[in-house]
Amino acid sequence: MPIIRLVTEIKAPKNIVFDLSRSIDLHVVSTAQTNEEAIAGRTSGLIGDGESVTWRAKHFGVTQLLTSRITVFEKPDYFVDEMVSGTFKSFKHEHIFNEENDVTIMTDIFDYKSPYGVLGRIADSLFLKSYMSNLLVKRNRVVKEFAEDVDKYEKVLSL
Repeated sequence: MPIIRLVTEIKAPKNIVFDLSRSIDLHVVSTAQTNEEAIAGRTSGLIGDGESVTWRAKHFGVTQLLTSRITVFEKPDYFVDEMVSGTFKSFKHEHIFNEENDVTIMTDIFDYKSPYGVLGRIADSLFLKSYMSNLLVKRNRVVKEFAEDVDKYEKVLSL
């Protein structure tokens, strides 16, 4: 079961980083390359405790649906989204926010299980873990960019 752990330093208050990390609209911006679209549940704004979102996106040339739900919500320190249905066998994505010297340390822990048994484990080692890591790194770059620019931050939260 692969686990991806990323740490991103952002020069912004953690409440701003927390809100941007749960913004459906910013997620759409950060996943433009896969044409992700929120099609059910919370489809815009800030997702919150107990809410779910269903995404439609194209990965590896195949259109896929994925529904996740916020299962833990401790504003502005921590939240967890977990897969309800989708291509993975399961996933749990922890979002942790700590503030030190005017810098927010955003930590992502993405723990997932691939489908298809041995074939899924081979896919993990050959390309899937790297692919998922790259998606999360790109998302975190976008969160950082918007959190560190007040005009961009205000724009995305007004969508």
